[in-house]
Amino acid sequence: MSREQSANPMQASGSVDEMTGIVGLAARAIDSLGEWGVGILTLVETVFPPIPSEVILPLAGFLTRQGSMNIVLVFITSTLGAYMGALFLYGLGHKMGLERSIRWLSKLPLVDREDFERAAGWFERHGKSAIFFGRLLPGVRSLISLPAGAEHMNLATFSIFTIAGTGLWNALLIGLGALLGTQYELINQYSQILNYAVYAALAALLAWLIIRNIRRRKEASH
Repeated sequence: MSREQSANPMQASGSVDEMTGIVGLAARAIDSLGEWGVGILTLVETVFPPIPSEVILPLAGFLTRQGSMNIVLVFITSTLGAYMGALFLYGLGHKMGLERSIRWLSKLPLVDREDFERAAGWFERHGKSAIFFGRLLPGVRSLISLPAGAEHMNLATFSIFTIAGTGLWNALLIGLGALLGTQYELINQYSQILNYAVYAALAALLAWLIIRNIRRRKEASH
């Protein structure tokens, strides 16, 4: 083993340790889980949209440049995980139909019926192409599989479009993180900015949930 190779694990550990806050916790979790853990996280993110791939995949890409993970395997596992999550939603829509699926899934925390209806409207307007291009749109990416299953879209076509769109999205995010991994002086700056973004998103989400619950209670009282 060369001196450069043996230094990689220490380099990765040091770089991850420099990350603070929520981003630091996420980076250390991904580092511990490894490539297949990234696949599991993207599967969960596909089924439960509030868990953002925009955080998971750049961090995974960053860690590949630190020597702790293989970038090709990260791409394969993340794409496979996202496809399996999409396949779950496709199967749910296929079996239960769109209305029953939406009614059931909208009971989950941090998920609203309007999100599913937006994805269904996108699919209705754009048809098969919505499966590919929908993978590139936050808010539609995860949920577009549900109307595809409800409309009994051909499974082979669905799979090809899903894997292609998901692969492109994952490659962009992983590549972004890997590019950042070459700029060691940006590690702290990146983690601090992303932490602020995550905190702001959580605060906005909490405010939105409170407002939504208040509005629903007013509508129920009338």
